[in-house]
Amino acid sequence: MVIGLVAASYFAGLVAGALRAGKVVRSVGHIRAFAAFVALLSASTLTYALFQHPALWAALRLVDGMCVAGVFICVESWLNERADAAARGTILAWYMVALYSGQALGQLILRSGTSAPQIPFELASILISLAIIPVCLTRAAAPPLEDAASLPLKRLFEASPLGVAGAGITGLLLGAFYGLAAIYARRIGLSLSDTATFMTTVILGGVALQWPLGRLSDRYDRRQVIIGGFALTLVVSIALALEPDGALLLALGFAFGGLSFALYPLSVAHANDRLAPSERVTASAQLVLIYSVGAALGPVGAAAVMTGAGAGGLFIFIALAAGVLLGFGLWRLVASEAVPGEAQQDFQILPRTTPTAALLDPAAPPHDTNR
Repeated sequence: MVIGLVAASYFAGLVAGALRAGKVVRSVGHIRAFAAFVALLSASTLTYALFQHPALWAALRLVDGMCVAGVFICVESWLNERADAAARGTILAWYMVALYSGQALGQLILRSGTSAPQIPFELASILISLAIIPVCLTRAAAPPLEDAASLPLKRLFEASPLGVAGAGITGLLLGAFYGLAAIYARRIGLSLSDTATFMTTVILGGVALQWPLGRLSDRYDRRQVIIGGFALTLVVSIALALEPDGALLLALGFAFGGLSFALYPLSVAHANDRLAPSERVTASAQLVLIYSVGAALGPVGAAAVMTGAGAGGLFIFIALAAGVLLGFGLWRLVASEAVPGEAQQDFQILPRTTPTAALLDPAAPPHDTNR
Protein backbone atom coordinates (compact mmCIF):
# COMPACT_ATOMS: atom_id res chain seq x y z
CA MET A 1 0.00 0.00 0.00
CA VAL A 2 2.90 2.35 0.80
CA ILE A 3 4.35 1.70 -2.68
CA GLY A 4 1.00 2.62 -4.22
CA LEU A 5 0.89 5.93 -2.36
CA VAL A 6 4.45 6.74 -3.41
CA ALA A 7 3.60 5.91 -7.02
CA ALA A 8 0.41 7.98 -6.88
CA SER A 9 2.36 11.02 -5.67
CA TYR A 10 3.92 11.44 -9.11
CA PHE A 11 0.57 11.67 -10.86
CA ALA A 12 -0.75 14.03 -8.19
CA GLY A 13 2.25 16.24 -8.89
CA LEU A 14 1.56 15.99 -12.62
CA VAL A 15 -1.99 17.27 -12.09
CA ALA A 16 -0.80 20.10 -9.83
CA GLY A 17 1.94 21.04 -12.27
CA ALA A 18 -0.41 21.00 -15.25
CA LEU A 19 -2.64 23.49 -13.42
CA ARG A 20 0.05 25.75 -11.92
CA ALA A 21 3.30 25.51 -13.91
CA GLY A 22 1.98 27.83 -16.61
CA LYS A 23 2.14 30.72 -14.11
CA VAL A 24 5.87 30.08 -13.59
CA VAL A 25 6.48 30.05 -17.34
CA ARG A 26 4.64 33.35 -17.78
CA SER A 27 6.60 34.93 -14.92
CA VAL A 28 10.15 34.09 -16.02
CA GLY A 29 9.86 32.91 -19.62
CA HIS A 30 10.21 29.51 -21.27
CA ILE A 31 13.99 29.14 -21.13
CA ARG A 32 14.44 30.08 -17.47
CA ALA A 33 11.40 28.03 -16.45
CA PHE A 34 12.59 25.01 -18.42
CA ALA A 35 16.06 25.26 -16.84
CA ALA A 36 14.56 25.55 -13.36
CA PHE A 37 12.21 22.58 -13.81
CA VAL A 38 14.98 20.38 -15.24
CA ALA A 39 17.51 21.37 -12.57
CA LEU A 40 15.05 20.57 -9.78
CA LEU A 41 14.12 17.29 -11.47
CA SER A 42 17.80 16.32 -11.74
CA ALA A 43 18.41 17.15 -8.08
CA SER A 44 15.38 15.17 -6.89
CA THR A 45 16.48 12.19 -9.00
CA LEU A 46 19.85 12.09 -7.23
CA THR A 47 18.17 12.40 -3.84
CA TYR A 48 16.48 9.02 -4.32
CA ALA A 49 19.92 7.40 -4.26
CA LEU A 50 20.97 9.22 -1.08
CA PHE A 51 18.01 8.57 1.21
CA GLN A 52 15.51 5.71 1.25
CA HIS A 53 12.36 6.63 3.17
CA PRO A 54 8.78 6.28 1.90
CA ALA A 55 7.69 9.75 3.03
CA LEU A 56 10.70 11.40 1.39
CA TRP A 57 10.24 9.40 -1.80
CA ALA A 58 6.56 10.36 -1.94
CA ALA A 59 7.54 14.02 -1.63
CA LEU A 60 10.19 13.59 -4.32
CA ARG A 61 7.67 11.90 -6.62
CA LEU A 62 5.30 14.83 -6.09
CA VAL A 63 8.09 17.25 -7.04
CA ASP A 64 8.99 15.09 -10.05
CA GLY A 65 5.42 15.19 -11.32
CA MET A 66 5.22 18.97 -11.03
CA CYS A 67 8.59 19.40 -12.76
CA VAL A 68 7.70 17.02 -15.58
CA ALA A 69 4.43 18.88 -16.12
CA GLY A 70 6.38 22.13 -16.29
CA VAL A 71 8.78 20.67 -18.85
CA PHE A 72 5.89 19.40 -20.99
CA ILE A 73 4.18 22.79 -20.88
CA CYS A 74 7.38 24.52 -22.01
CA VAL A 75 8.00 22.04 -24.83
CA GLU A 76 4.42 21.72 -26.06
CA SER A 77 3.66 25.44 -26.06
CA TRP A 78 6.91 26.05 -27.96
CA LEU A 79 6.03 23.39 -30.53
CA ASN A 80 2.54 24.83 -30.87
CA GLU A 81 3.92 28.32 -31.51
CA ARG A 82 6.10 26.96 -34.31
CA ALA A 83 3.35 24.90 -35.94
CA ASP A 84 1.08 26.37 -38.58
CA ALA A 85 -2.12 24.58 -39.55
CA ALA A 86 -0.43 22.59 -42.34
CA ALA A 87 2.51 21.38 -40.25
CA ARG A 88 0.76 20.71 -36.95
CA GLY A 89 -0.05 17.07 -37.68
CA THR A 90 3.53 16.32 -38.73
CA ILE A 91 4.98 18.03 -35.67
CA LEU A 92 2.58 16.16 -33.39
CA ALA A 93 3.55 12.85 -35.03
CA TRP A 94 7.28 13.44 -34.53
CA TYR A 95 6.67 14.62 -30.98
CA MET A 96 4.85 11.37 -30.22
CA VAL A 97 7.71 9.37 -31.79
CA ALA A 98 10.22 11.17 -29.55
CA LEU A 99 8.00 10.78 -26.46
CA TYR A 100 7.39 7.05 -26.84
CA SER A 101 10.97 6.35 -27.94
CA GLY A 102 12.24 8.09 -24.81
CA GLN A 103 9.82 6.11 -22.62
CA ALA A 104 10.88 2.81 -24.21
CA LEU A 105 14.63 3.48 -24.08
CA GLY A 106 14.39 4.88 -20.57
CA GLN A 107 13.30 1.48 -19.26
CA LEU A 108 16.69 0.08 -20.29
CA ILE A 109 18.39 2.23 -17.64
CA LEU A 110 17.04 -0.26 -15.11
CA ARG A 111 19.56 -2.81 -16.39
CA SER A 112 22.42 -0.68 -15.06
CA GLY A 113 21.24 -1.22 -11.48
CA THR A 114 22.30 -4.86 -11.33
CA SER A 115 25.73 -4.11 -9.83
CA ALA A 116 24.82 -0.97 -7.85
CA PRO A 117 21.24 0.27 -7.22
CA GLN A 118 22.22 3.97 -7.29
CA ILE A 119 23.52 3.85 -10.88
CA PRO A 120 20.08 4.20 -12.63
CA PHE A 121 19.40 7.36 -10.60
CA GLU A 122 22.80 8.78 -11.51
CA LEU A 123 22.37 8.02 -15.21
CA ALA A 124 18.88 9.51 -15.19
CA SER A 125 20.18 12.67 -13.53
CA ILE A 126 22.94 12.99 -16.14
CA LEU A 127 20.47 12.65 -19.02
CA ILE A 128 18.04 15.09 -17.43
CA SER A 129 20.83 17.66 -16.91
CA LEU A 130 21.98 17.36 -20.53
CA ALA A 131 18.47 18.31 -21.67
CA ILE A 132 19.08 21.88 -20.45
CA ILE A 133 21.97 22.55 -22.85
CA PRO A 134 20.20 22.90 -26.23
CA VAL A 135 17.41 25.01 -24.71
CA CYS A 136 19.76 27.39 -22.90
CA LEU A 137 21.93 27.84 -26.02
CA THR A 138 19.08 28.41 -28.47
CA ARG A 139 18.85 31.73 -30.32
CA ALA A 140 15.14 31.29 -31.02
CA ALA A 141 12.80 33.69 -29.30
CA ALA A 142 10.63 32.10 -26.63
CA PRO A 143 6.91 32.08 -27.53
CA PRO A 144 3.99 33.47 -25.57
CA LEU A 145 2.22 30.76 -23.57
CA GLU A 146 -1.19 29.82 -24.93
CA ASP A 147 -3.75 28.03 -22.79
CA ALA A 148 -6.67 26.01 -24.05
CA ALA A 149 -9.85 27.62 -22.72
CA SER A 150 -11.85 25.71 -20.16
CA LEU A 151 -14.99 23.73 -20.98
CA PRO A 152 -17.53 23.00 -18.22
CA LEU A 153 -17.24 19.36 -17.17
CA LYS A 154 -21.03 19.06 -17.13
CA ARG A 155 -21.22 20.08 -20.78
CA LEU A 156 -18.42 17.67 -21.68
CA PHE A 157 -20.06 14.74 -19.87
CA GLU A 158 -23.48 15.49 -21.34
CA ALA A 159 -21.95 15.49 -24.82
CA SER A 160 -19.90 12.32 -24.39
CA PRO A 161 -20.34 10.23 -21.22
CA LEU A 162 -18.32 7.41 -22.76
CA GLY A 163 -15.47 9.73 -23.74
CA VAL A 164 -15.20 11.17 -20.22
CA ALA A 165 -15.50 7.77 -18.53
CA GLY A 166 -13.03 6.25 -20.99
CA ALA A 167 -10.41 8.90 -20.25
CA GLY A 168 -10.82 8.52 -16.49
CA ILE A 169 -10.78 4.72 -16.47
CA THR A 170 -7.80 4.65 -18.83
CA GLY A 171 -6.01 6.89 -16.32
CA LEU A 172 -6.85 4.42 -13.55
CA LEU A 173 -5.47 1.41 -15.35
CA LEU A 174 -2.39 3.05 -16.90
CA GLY A 175 -1.57 4.93 -13.70
CA ALA A 176 -1.68 1.62 -11.87
CA PHE A 177 0.48 -0.01 -14.54
CA TYR A 178 3.15 2.69 -14.70
CA GLY A 179 3.27 2.96 -10.92
CA LEU A 180 3.40 -0.74 -10.05
CA ALA A 181 4.32 -2.79 -13.14
CA ALA A 182 7.98 -2.96 -12.14
CA ILE A 183 6.92 -4.27 -8.71
CA TYR A 184 4.71 -6.87 -10.42
CA ALA A 185 7.60 -7.96 -12.63
CA ARG A 186 10.04 -8.30 -9.75
CA ARG A 187 7.57 -10.20 -7.57
CA ILE A 188 6.90 -12.79 -10.27
CA GLY A 189 10.64 -13.45 -10.37
CA LEU A 190 11.99 -11.29 -13.20
CA SER A 191 15.50 -9.88 -12.94
CA LEU A 192 16.14 -6.16 -13.36
CA SER A 193 17.15 -6.76 -16.97
CA ASP A 194 14.03 -8.80 -17.71
CA THR A 195 11.86 -6.20 -15.95
CA ALA A 196 13.28 -3.52 -18.27
CA THR A 197 12.58 -5.75 -21.27
CA PHE A 198 8.99 -6.32 -20.15
CA MET A 199 8.33 -2.60 -19.66
CA THR A 200 9.91 -1.74 -23.02
CA THR A 201 7.82 -4.41 -24.76
CA VAL A 202 4.61 -2.95 -23.33
CA ILE A 203 5.49 0.55 -24.57
CA LEU A 204 6.46 -0.75 -28.03
CA GLY A 205 3.12 -2.54 -28.19
CA GLY A 206 1.42 0.74 -27.43
CA VAL A 207 3.24 2.40 -30.31
CA ALA A 208 2.53 -0.44 -32.75
CA LEU A 209 -1.23 -0.82 -32.32
CA GLN A 210 -2.53 2.73 -31.80
CA TRP A 211 -2.75 3.61 -35.48
CA PRO A 212 -4.42 0.34 -36.64
CA LEU A 213 -7.04 0.60 -33.89
CA GLY A 214 -7.51 4.29 -34.58
CA ARG A 215 -8.03 3.76 -38.29
CA LEU A 216 -10.48 0.96 -37.51
CA SER A 217 -12.46 3.40 -35.37
CA ASP A 218 -12.59 5.86 -38.27
CA ARG A 219 -14.36 3.28 -40.44
CA TYR A 220 -16.83 1.86 -37.92
CA ASP A 221 -18.83 2.99 -34.90
CA ARG A 222 -16.07 4.28 -32.64
CA ARG A 223 -17.97 3.18 -29.54
CA GLN A 224 -17.73 -0.44 -30.66
CA VAL A 225 -13.96 -0.15 -31.07
CA ILE A 226 -13.63 1.43 -27.60
CA ILE A 227 -15.80 -1.28 -26.04
CA GLY A 228 -13.85 -3.97 -27.88
CA GLY A 229 -10.58 -2.42 -26.71
CA PHE A 230 -11.66 -2.48 -23.07
CA ALA A 231 -13.01 -6.04 -23.45
CA LEU A 232 -9.71 -7.30 -24.86
CA THR A 233 -7.79 -5.35 -22.21
CA LEU A 234 -9.85 -7.16 -19.58
CA VAL A 235 -9.03 -10.55 -21.11
CA VAL A 236 -5.30 -9.81 -21.45
CA SER A 237 -5.18 -8.43 -17.90
CA ILE A 238 -6.75 -11.62 -16.49
CA ALA A 239 -4.09 -13.62 -18.34
CA LEU A 240 -1.33 -11.41 -16.89
CA ALA A 241 -2.85 -11.76 -13.42
CA LEU A 242 -2.11 -15.50 -13.69
CA GLU A 243 1.60 -14.53 -13.70
CA PRO A 244 2.82 -16.13 -16.95
CA ASP A 245 6.49 -16.21 -17.83
CA GLY A 246 8.87 -16.26 -20.78
CA ALA A 247 7.66 -15.45 -24.27
CA LEU A 248 4.00 -15.59 -23.21
CA LEU A 249 4.58 -12.81 -20.67
CA LEU A 250 6.17 -10.60 -23.33
CA ALA A 251 3.44 -11.37 -25.87
CA LEU A 252 0.73 -10.50 -23.36
CA GLY A 253 2.64 -7.36 -22.34
CA PHE A 254 2.84 -6.29 -26.00
CA ALA A 255 -0.90 -6.87 -26.43
CA PHE A 256 -1.69 -5.02 -23.20
CA GLY A 257 0.33 -2.00 -24.31
CA GLY A 258 -1.20 -2.00 -27.77
CA LEU A 259 -4.74 -2.12 -26.43
CA SER A 260 -4.48 0.10 -23.35
CA PHE A 261 -2.42 2.87 -24.92
CA ALA A 262 -5.03 3.28 -27.65
CA LEU A 263 -7.93 3.71 -25.23
CA TYR A 264 -7.19 7.33 -24.30
CA PRO A 265 -6.93 8.76 -27.86
CA LEU A 266 -9.99 6.71 -28.84
CA SER A 267 -11.92 8.26 -25.95
CA VAL A 268 -10.78 11.75 -26.95
CA ALA A 269 -11.77 11.13 -30.57
CA HIS A 270 -15.21 9.87 -29.51
CA ALA A 271 -15.76 12.93 -27.31
CA ASN A 272 -14.71 15.21 -30.16
CA ASP A 273 -17.16 13.47 -32.50
CA ARG A 274 -20.00 14.76 -30.32
CA LEU A 275 -18.75 18.34 -29.85
CA ALA A 276 -18.74 21.42 -32.00
CA PRO A 277 -15.39 22.08 -33.74
CA SER A 278 -14.83 25.14 -31.54
CA GLU A 279 -15.09 22.96 -28.41
CA ARG A 280 -12.79 20.12 -29.44
CA VAL A 281 -9.44 21.52 -28.34
CA THR A 282 -10.76 22.61 -24.95
CA ALA A 283 -12.41 19.21 -24.50
CA SER A 284 -9.09 17.49 -25.21
CA ALA A 285 -7.44 19.67 -22.57
CA GLN A 286 -10.09 18.74 -19.99
CA LEU A 287 -9.78 15.05 -20.82
CA VAL A 288 -6.02 15.16 -20.12
CA LEU A 289 -6.78 16.35 -16.58
CA ILE A 290 -9.50 13.71 -16.13
CA TYR A 291 -7.00 11.08 -17.25
CA SER A 292 -4.38 12.45 -14.83
CA VAL A 293 -6.77 12.38 -11.86
CA GLY A 294 -7.54 8.74 -12.68
CA ALA A 295 -3.81 8.03 -12.96
CA ALA A 296 -3.25 9.48 -9.48
CA LEU A 297 -5.89 7.17 -8.00
CA GLY A 298 -4.89 4.04 -9.91
CA PRO A 299 -1.71 3.08 -8.00
CA VAL A 300 -3.49 3.40 -4.64
CA GLY A 301 -6.33 1.10 -5.67
CA ALA A 302 -4.02 -1.39 -7.36
CA ALA A 303 -1.68 -1.48 -4.35
CA ALA A 304 -4.63 -2.31 -2.09
CA VAL A 305 -5.56 -5.26 -4.32
CA MET A 306 -1.93 -6.41 -4.54
CA THR A 307 -1.72 -6.41 -0.73
CA GLY A 308 -4.36 -9.12 -0.60
CA ALA A 309 -3.88 -10.92 -3.91
CA GLY A 310 -0.13 -10.74 -4.48
CA ALA A 311 1.66 -9.56 -7.63
CA GLY A 312 -1.22 -10.54 -9.92
CA GLY A 313 -3.45 -8.14 -8.01
CA LEU A 314 -2.16 -5.34 -10.22
CA PHE A 315 -3.83 -6.83 -13.27
CA ILE A 316 -6.87 -7.94 -11.28
CA PHE A 317 -7.40 -4.25 -10.49
CA ILE A 318 -6.82 -3.29 -14.12
CA ALA A 319 -9.27 -5.99 -15.26
CA LEU A 320 -11.89 -4.69 -12.82
CA ALA A 321 -11.43 -1.13 -14.08
CA ALA A 322 -11.71 -2.30 -17.69
CA GLY A 323 -14.80 -4.32 -16.77
CA VAL A 324 -16.53 -1.26 -15.29
CA LEU A 325 -15.99 0.69 -18.50
CA LEU A 326 -17.02 -2.30 -20.59
CA GLY A 327 -20.38 -2.45 -18.79
CA PHE A 328 -20.84 1.32 -19.04
CA GLY A 329 -19.94 1.26 -22.74
CA LEU A 330 -22.43 -1.49 -23.52
CA TRP A 331 -25.12 0.58 -21.81
CA ARG A 332 -24.17 3.67 -23.82
CA LEU A 333 -24.31 1.60 -27.00
CA VAL A 334 -28.00 0.95 -26.30
CA ALA A 335 -28.85 4.35 -24.77
CA SER A 336 -27.55 6.60 -27.57
CA GLU A 337 -27.29 6.67 -31.33
CA ALA A 338 -24.00 6.28 -33.16
CA VAL A 339 -22.33 9.27 -34.78
CA PRO A 340 -22.56 8.87 -38.59
CA GLY A 341 -19.25 7.82 -40.11
CA GLU A 342 -18.98 10.97 -42.23
CA ALA A 343 -19.40 13.13 -39.11
CA GLN A 344 -16.56 11.47 -37.21
CA GLN A 345 -13.29 13.34 -37.09
CA ASP A 346 -10.13 11.48 -38.09
CA PHE A 347 -8.40 9.59 -35.29
CA GLN A 348 -5.30 11.33 -33.97
CA ILE A 349 -2.80 10.02 -31.43
CA LEU A 350 -2.53 12.55 -28.61
CA PRO A 351 -0.06 12.62 -25.70
CA ARG A 352 -1.34 12.15 -22.15
CA THR A 353 0.78 14.96 -20.75
CA THR A 354 -0.76 18.40 -20.03
CA PRO A 355 -3.69 20.45 -21.39
CA THR A 356 -1.17 22.41 -23.49
CA ALA A 357 -0.72 19.31 -25.65
CA ALA A 358 -4.28 19.73 -26.91
CA LEU A 359 -3.14 22.80 -28.84
CA LEU A 360 -0.96 20.54 -31.00
CA ASP A 361 -4.03 18.69 -32.29
CA PRO A 362 -4.51 19.36 -36.03
CA ALA A 363 -8.12 20.21 -35.12
CA ALA A 364 -6.88 23.18 -33.10
CA PRO A 365 -7.80 26.62 -34.47
CA PRO A 366 -5.10 28.41 -36.46
CA HIS A 367 -2.96 30.93 -34.64
CA ASP A 368 -0.46 33.56 -35.54
CA THR A 369 3.22 32.73 -35.24
CA ASN A 370 6.13 35.09 -34.95
CA ARG A 371 9.10 33.58 -36.67
